[in-house]
Amino acid sequence: MNPFITRGYAGSEYFCDREQETNDIIKLLTNGNNIALISPRRLGKTDLIRHCFAQTEIKNDYYTFLIDIYSTSSLRDFVNMLGKAILDELKPRGRKVWEKFLTALNSLKAEVTFDFAGNPVWGMGLSSIENPDATLDEIFHYLNHADLPCIVAIDEFQQINSYANGEDVEATLRTHIQRCPNATFIFSGSRRHLMGKMFTSPSRPFYQSVITMGLTPIACDKYVEFCHEMFAQHEKNIAEGVVEHVYELFDGVTLCLQRVMNVLFMNTPVGGVATLEMVDESVTYLINLLNDNFETMFSQLPEKQRAVLIAIAQEENVKSISSGAFNKKYRLLSPSSTVAANKALIDKDFVTSENGHYRVYDRFLALWLRGRN
Repeated sequence: MNPFITRGYAGSEYFCDREQETNDIIKLLTNGNNIALISPRRLGKTDLIRHCFAQTEIKNDYYTFLIDIYSTSSLRDFVNMLGKAILDELKPRGRKVWEKFLTALNSLKAEVTFDFAGNPVWGMGLSSIENPDATLDEIFHYLNHADLPCIVAIDEFQQINSYANGEDVEATLRTHIQRCPNATFIFSGSRRHLMGKMFTSPSRPFYQSVITMGLTPIACDKYVEFCHEMFAQHEKNIAEGVVEHVYELFDGVTLCLQRVMNVLFMNTPVGGVATLEMVDESVTYLINLLNDNFETMFSQLPEKQRAVLIAIAQEENVKSISSGAFNKKYRLLSPSSTVAANKALIDKDFVTSENGHYRVYDRFLALWLRGRN
C-alpha cells in the first residue's frame, strides 16, 4: 500500500503529526465544549476530525457523526444528510442501536427501507422530508436521549450562509444545540471570513457559543520526518532536501504534499532513492493528469476573470488587488473591474483571501496557469 494517502483517513499509522491539535480537540470535546475548526481547504481538517474520532477516548465512549454540507442548499438538504449520516454510523453497532434512532423518526419511519440482510437503508428522497423542522426536532431528540454521548461534526459549516433562510437555520440549530446536553459539536469551515462572522459577530446566533481553533500547515520538520519514515519502512530512500523542496513548492498544503509524495513513492523502486529531479517529473505528471479538467474549468470563466486569475497565479501572492501597479503589470482593464472579477473568483473557490493577501486556491492550478504563459 502506498503510505501517502490522498483520499480519506486510513488510520493513525498513515497520519502525520497533529498531536497537539488532536489532544486539544479531544480534551475540549470530552469536557463538553463545542468547537469551530477554521482553516483553508486541503489542510486536512476532515481527516483530523476522523483521526480524533478514531482515538480510544472518543471511539469507545461516544457515538460520532460527520457530515459534509458543502453540496447542500437548504435545511431540507441538511436534515436529509444528517439523518443519513447518523443511520449509516449506527448500523454497524447492531439492531438495538439503530432501532432507537428509527423509533425517534416518526415523520419518516414509513420511508426507511431495509436491505436483504434486514439492515435499514436511508433511501428516501428529499421530497420525503415534508417538514424538515419536525424531522430536525426528532433527530435532536434522538441525540439528546442516545445511550452514549454524541459528537456531531459538520464540515463546511459556512455553507448555511448560502441557504435562502440561512440566518433562520443558524438560529434553529443554535436553539437545538443549546437544548441538547448529550451532544457536542464541531463546526468545521474553510472560508475564514464567513466562519468568522458566524461565530464572532454579536448579531449572529452562534456568537460566543464555541471555542475557535485554527489549523495551520503541518510543521515542515514533522512532515520531513514522516516521509523519510514511510519510505524507510518500504526499503526506499529520499535524498536530502527533497521533502523540504516539495513543502516549499506547495506552501505546506497537506493534500498537495501527499499527492506529490504519493507519485514519488510510486516511482521509486525498492532500494532506490527519490531525487530532486524526480520531484519536477512528479509535479509535471500530476499537472498533465489534471490538464483536461483545468482546461474545462478555465474555459468556462468569463474573459475578465480568466485574465485576473492568470495575473494572480503569476504574482503568486497579491496584497493589493486594486493597485495601479498590479493592474498595469498584467494589462488588466481597470482596478474596479479587477476587484469585481476577483470577488467572483473567490465566490467560485478559484481564489482565496488569507490575511488580506490573494492567491490561487489550488496550487496545482496555479502552476498550470503559470505554465500557460
